[in-house]
Amino acid sequence: MRRAPLALAALPLLLAGCSLAPQTVLPTPPVPQSWPVGDAYLAHSEAALPILSYTQIFTDPRLQTLVEQALAANRDLRTAYANVAAARAQVRVTRAAQFPAIGASAGAGYADRGAGGGSGDFAVQGGITGFELDLFGRLANATEADRNRALATEAASRTVRLALIADLAGAWAAYGADRDLLAIAEDTAANAREAVRLTRARLDGGIAPRTDLRQAEQILATAEDSIAQQKTALAQDENAIRLLVGGEVDRALLPATLAEASAGIAAPPAGVRSEILLRRPDVIEAEYRLRAANADIGAARARLFPAISLTGLVGFASDALSGLFDGGAFNWSAGADASASIFDFGGRRAGVAVSEAQRDAALSSYEGAIQTAFRDVADALAVQGTIAERVRAAAANSEATADTAALTEARYSGGVDSFLSSLDAQRSLYSARRSETATRLLLAQTRIALFRALGGDSGAGSDAAAR
Repeated sequence: MRRAPLALAALPLLLAGCSLAPQTVLPTPPVPQSWPVGDAYLAHSEAALPILSYTQIFTDPRLQTLVEQALAANRDLRTAYANVAAARAQVRVTRAAQFPAIGASAGAGYADRGAGGGSGDFAVQGGITGFELDLFGRLANATEADRNRALATEAASRTVRLALIADLAGAWAAYGADRDLLAIAEDTAANAREAVRLTRARLDGGIAPRTDLRQAEQILATAEDSIAQQKTALAQDENAIRLLVGGEVDRALLPATLAEASAGIAAPPAGVRSEILLRRPDVIEAEYRLRAANADIGAARARLFPAISLTGLVGFASDALSGLFDGGAFNWSAGADASASIFDFGGRRAGVAVSEAQRDAALSSYEGAIQTAFRDVADALAVQGTIAERVRAAAANSEATADTAALTEARYSGGVDSFLSSLDAQRSLYSARRSETATRLLLAQTRIALFRALGGDSGAGSDAAAR
């Protein structure tokens, strides 16, 4: 008799439920097998897919130090990791419903009957209450859906991590560019001050009109305004880096020039095939959400079938502690019930249709994520394929305008040209140097964009897994 309740308690654990979820079949990636090539693109060989790490792209030790600080202290990343922990806990909550809840209770009482003495009652009970036999896989599919949603949340945290690294590298390069722009403004202001001094002397000597002096003063005022603007930009760059890092930043870790910053940002290696996009965090997230939607279909289909619940109770009861465990004190009971809705006006079938439609939407989102990823990489490659020529042209333009400015200044000093020619040459030089800086910054930004678009950081997700 005592073996019967034990067998009854073990029965649910021996029942394996079937799954009504359809098999997840991932579609063929809706993108070409290789990157586009041509005049606007870099040619890439068809080679094995590389595993990229941010340390391969961002080689400057100072930038790597900042990235490590950001990965440890950035608040957005901490929020993402907390979401991962919550999603994983939700999987355990859902999965717990697949197993019987076993509880125990004990009680004692005493009744005083006066002259007749008193008596005590003792009872111990334990059992399974409200356990559903998962014959049709509803609970198993619900668990699988939550597990895939947790994995999707973890992939989303990798997206945050990837964006954090790329944004920090971009802010670091922008700081170097603004340092260069400040230097350009200071050089222009120094030249303008000298021009004002010489023009005032020529005016005092009666060989230059007052308009020349006023025009020279305009150049000086413009340069001084640019200096103030660049100092503001540098302060804002520091604020952005401080926010991304999540704390104070040692200025020794910041680049002194854009050339320093660009030297620490390498181009991704060649030989990258388009399948690497399947490792992008947003694509991985879309895939797991597709799998979760597929599992939801199985759970919805299982609701079409009856729900079978099992209850069991085993216990001891006695009016004397010494007889609590006697054979006659033992009692047990068990029961099972099944419930099914006869008329629900198509509600459960509509639930299946909802899940199937959500699966179709998730499939489209998955394919769309791949296509978006492919375009992001192709656009970055289009810029990278021509940026070297643009940098060369910008440098040549700066050199030519600098020479022109020097020659025009000499002709003005010799009385050959008017001050207006010298003024135009100075403005052209200022514009050319700023344009060259912007082009060189674009080169660094394009490499960062490629790192972000490829999404191949091998360390992505490892931080979340460690928490």
